[in-house]
Amino acid sequence: MNKAFVREPEGGDARCPQCGSVGIPVGERTLHSFVRTEDHNDIAETGYYCEIASCPVAYFDDFERAIRVERLVRPVWPKDSAAPICGCFGFMAGDVERDVAERSVARVRAAVERSKSAEARCVELCPTGRSCAAAIQKYYFKLAGGA
Repeated sequence: MNKAFVREPEGGDARCPQCGSVGIPVGERTLHSFVRTEDHNDIAETGYYCEIASCPVAYFDDFERAIRVERLVRPVWPKDSAAPICGCFGFMAGDVERDVAERSVARVRAAVERSKSAEARCVELCPTGRSCAAAIQKYYFKLAGGA
């Protein structure tokens, strides 16, 4: 392909074309799990996830093509607060909220441990393609006043 038609990387992290936040790199398996089949040609085989809850963009690529939240095959957290934080095991924000209210870490600890198990299928079931453990812990500390 002629280099005149190829966008060169600008260096640094890829940023969401809508909100400007740094995207989380995701691979083809993750994109194919969340992006509707009819939209697969609208984004590169690898891309980035925008984790900003209020941003309407879910995935984008280096060419600033984007897949909006409403085009996903299922809701994703934190874009939809009713979606599970952990797609593998159905762990919900309400589970974290109950731990905080009860001044406990039982549910959070169990979810983090389970996320490390062989049963976890994060690449296909988590919108970031990564373990949900960090998101669960981040949400817990945010609610508990530690973040």
